Amino acid sequence: MAESAASLGQFDFAGDDHVVPFQVEGLDVRGRAVQLGPLLDAILARHSYPAPVARLLAEAVVLTVLLGTSLKFEGKFTVQTKSDGPVDLLVADFSTPENVRAYARFDDEALAKAVAAGKTEPEQLLGKGVLAFTIDQGRFTQPYQGIVALDGASLEEIAGTYFRQSEQIPTRVRLGAAELFDRDEAGKPRHRWRAGGLVAQFLPEAPERMRQPDLHGGDGDTSVRAHVEDDAWAEARTLVETIDADELTDPQVGTERLLFRLFHERGVRVYEPKAVFDRCTCSRDKLKGVLQGFSAEEIEASQDNGEIAVTCEFCSTTYRFEVSEVADA
Repeated sequence: MAESAASLGQFDFAGDDHVVPFQVEGLDVRGRAVQLGPLLDAILARHSYPAPVARLLAEAVVLTVLLGTSLKFEGKFTVQTKSDGPVDLLVADFSTPENVRAYARFDDEALAKAVAAGKTEPEQLLGKGVLAFTIDQGRFTQPYQGIVALDGASLEEIAGTYFRQSEQIPTRVRLGAAELFDRDEAGKPRHRWRAGGLVAQFLPEAPERMRQPDLHGGDGDTSVRAHVEDDAWAEARTLVETIDADELTDPQVGTERLLFRLFHERGVRVYEPKAVFDRCTCSRDKLKGVLQGFSAEEIEASQDNGEIAVTCEFCSTTYRFEVSEVADA
């Protein structure tokens, strides 16, 4: 890590919308933790998502921020689900070094039935499908994509499976979201969303210590695979699993305080926090370029009274174009 390390008490707490890198030397663990407040609230309020959808998208945003801020190059990291559940699409992307946006698509009728039946856990809302992690470094590069099946597990469990399959790094992810009802400084009722998360990875100097048990081979696989988990990682993983969901979102706990609670006996170090922002990457020029690639028939079908209106699904900004701006000369 290039950032300068510090200990609790040597600087102000990072606060909301700042990712805090950390290291636990005694356990050979590195990771990142974050609490999202105003940024997340703005993303969710923009579309007035129903609470179950908002909670699910909040977890996806936290996961995207935690993983996207680890990129050491200019590019974009995207988390996207496609599934057969009431929420059939989640998209959250992080553009380095600091911009995040997100969007969810859901079926109103299917969601209402799920809520009535009490089936509002993330895995129930998503159903069966796939979760894709995409890294795109821009022009002249081939995007990398890792795909994990949505099989009834939570987003944090699926993220762990991704790291196990794609990077062979022992990883534990924790995610949480909370809907808060309180009062502002003037005493007026206020509704807010908060979310938080942590990713911890086992990165010892000796690669053989990172060995993990083999993945199950599916139906009919009855082979026995002996495996002894490294003691340091077993301790770190157990500590991370003790985190209560409320700790991840409670502003009174804070990211650094949570890390201290977990790892102070092992000498946790925290590094310079990285701010993240609710910023969409759409623009009039980008959308104009897309429309200029349309055929004459597509232009005609898209226009209304000589005008084409395009609304960004992420930020809800509407761009209007005269047909003459985008049609072939």
